[in-house]
Amino acid sequence: MSPQLKRRLLHLATEPYRLTGHFNYQWARAKLRYDPVFTSLLDQGVIPDGARVLDLGCGRGLLAAWFLAAEHLAAQGSWSGAVAPPLGLHFRGVELVAREAECGNRALQPVYGNRLELSGGDVRDARLQDAVVIVMLDVLHYIPYPEQDRLLDRVRAALGAGSLLVTRVGNASAGLRFRLSQLADRFGAFAQGHQLSGMWCRPAAAWIAALESRGFAVQVQPMSQGTPFADVMLISRVI
Repeated sequence: MSPQLKRRLLHLATEPYRLTGHFNYQWARAKLRYDPVFTSLLDQGVIPDGARVLDLGCGRGLLAAWFLAAEHLAAQGSWSGAVAPPLGLHFRGVELVAREAECGNRALQPVYGNRLELSGGDVRDARLQDAVVIVMLDVLHYIPYPEQDRLLDRVRAALGAGSLLVTRVGNASAGLRFRLSQLADRFGAFAQGHQLSGMWCRPAAAWIAALESRGFAVQVQPMSQGTPFADVMLISRVI
């Protein structure tokens, strides 16, 4: 994605958050501008046209904002990227901090209507059915190990053949870079007024093994471009 296209997309994706307050708007701009996962998901064409996307740990709905804004640019004939954005997506999101989900609804539903619905709730209890793509970005390590496994079991049972689970996780075997990732997590939580009861992390190899043992074919990609952190994105397809 060219810098010019990213600037246009960033503006369109974040402008709706202005009406929800200065902090929410600046958070959206910083996250979408500097976090490499959003641009990577678009550039690689990970999400297919028409997908029903379930975003577990959706926060303020930035993933939906990013992809729906990209589709809008494409519809206007203003998309110049090598890979066209997916069309006809619908987003459902679940976020433990209900005020963040409400913020996303206030910002985005006036623009995109019923193409997204964000709600407060615990991802461990979320309704998983009807999704073609389930996304969990920086979520699993906030859940104790037995509950991680139960959630992954539920995700696998809910997804049909060819469906996708997209996760980003920290690589606990990455030494200093991983410790910096943990510090960034704690700072981000503090900045938003969240409380962290703990983190339950695994080496990348253990994450991959957990997914492969459940019948996923896993594609592994480093996801720390431009940052000092130790994140990997796991694109896992039901086979």
